[in-house]
Amino acid sequence: MDGLTAAGRLLRGAGAPKVVMLTTFDLDEYVHEALRLGAVGFLLKDTPPRELITAVHTVAEGNAMLSPAVLKRLLGSFVHKAPSRAEVARERLAALTAREEDVVRALARGLSNAEIGRELKLSEPTVKAHVSRLLAKLGLANRVQAAILVHDADLA
Repeated sequence: MDGLTAAGRLLRGAGAPKVVMLTTFDLDEYVHEALRLGAVGFLLKDTPPRELITAVHTVAEGNAMLSPAVLKRLLGSFVHKAPSRAEVARERLAALTAREEDVVRALARGLSNAEIGRELKLSEPTVKAHVSRLLAKLGLANRVQAAILVHDADLA
């Protein structure tokens, strides 16, 4: 079997060992898959012996270890491909209904339930129900977190 398959088997279940991949394959898809499987290190076979020993000690101490070349590419792809904070916030808010979005926007402006009700022509209990549902839907603990999310999305 190949190294990724072996790593996947080793990393299943409780008490799995810490795995450092040592490979000649300097390809992003191998790195991504190894890390997804739970490997805590990824080194190339041209890594000098002294650095291999350092990597084993680093991993044994509970830290991760990546080949400098791999780390540079991984960070570069993260920076260039990572969605912005606003994109992430907008994606989360997309789960809301149109009415819940109206409520959360008003909430982000600092309006009370009574004020939101007057503005949107809803009863206060209905506003409370919308607020409770949208907080649950977004996995948020309170109105402040919801307001921050709306501001992050540039929707306030």
